[in-house]
Amino acid sequence: MSVELDLQIACEFDDLPSEQQFELWADKALSPYLEHAELTIRIADEKESQELNHQYRGKNKPTNVLSFPFEAPPGIELPLVGDLIICPHIVKLEAIEQEKPFHEHFAHMVIHGCLHLLGFDHINEQDAMEMESLEKEFLAQLGISDPYRDDL
Repeated sequence: MSVELDLQIACEFDDLPSEQQFELWADKALSPYLEHAELTIRIADEKESQELNHQYRGKNKPTNVLSFPFEAPPGIELPLVGDLIICPHIVKLEAIEQEKPFHEHFAHMVIHGCLHLLGFDHINEQDAMEMESLEKEFLAQLGISDPYRDDL
């Protein structure tokens, strides 16, 4: 599989993952389902994250990752799966709070967001279990421990 990544760094933040890491993480989540994919990952500040979260989800606060699947017009086939908007400030705060390495939590957010772009969700318990199982599997393949364990 090949992921064509458009990485947009729209804010200043220390210790961001490399473009190669983003590509690896996105590829891990998308390759079981797609032969080729195009994806935009935008690294946004808290203000932009909050505005988008409020506009599209009705939640007036910044969030870790937002997923915007691309829906092609009828009869048009494109490999574009959509956009992820990730707020590194929130990811960093969560990593500290959950006592996880920053880049490992970032990997989880990319994989989580990519699965949303593919149509996976966690609204009900059965869907959540399926999505979490895939996240754990893909992260384990990257040498990253289960992000849902309580004893971390």
